[in-house]
Amino acid sequence: QVSLVESGGGSVQTGGSLRLSCAVNGLTYSTHCLAWFRQPPGKERERVATIDSDGDPVYPLYPEGRFTGSLDRAKNVLYLQMNHLRPEDSAMYYCAAGEARRAQRGPSYLILCDDFDYWGQGTQVTVSS
Repeated sequence: QVSLVESGGGSVQTGGSLRLSCAVNGLTYSTHCLAWFRQPPGKERERVATIDSDGDPVYPLYPEGRFTGSLDRAKNVLYLQMNHLRPEDSAMYYCAAGEARRAQRGPSYLILCDDFDYWGQGTQVTVSS
C-alpha cells in the first residue's frame, strides 16, 4: 500500500552537493510525517531531516544546517538536499514515514513526529576526500 523508494545516491567529493529523492506512494501527507535517516556501517541510525504533516521542515536542521528536507506533494517526491558534504556523511540513507501525532496546546497545537512505520530500501552515499 505505502511504498518509499530512494534514489540519487552515489559518490561525491568532499565539499560537493547531492540531492536524494524518495518516491512516495499511497501516503496521506496530511496525517503523516516524513523523514530522512542515515546509518554508517557499524554505527547507530540517526535522523537527519524531518517534514511534518503540514509539509514543513522540523527544526533544528541536522546536521549543522547542511541538509534540507523538502516535500513536493504534487510530484509525490521527498527530497534531501545535502551541501558541503564531508567523508563522515558517508552512509546508507533511508526515507521513512509515520503517523503524525497532534497535541493541543491552547489555541495552537504541536505536531509530533516520533514513530516511523514505513521505510525505503536505502540509497548509498559515499563522500571521498
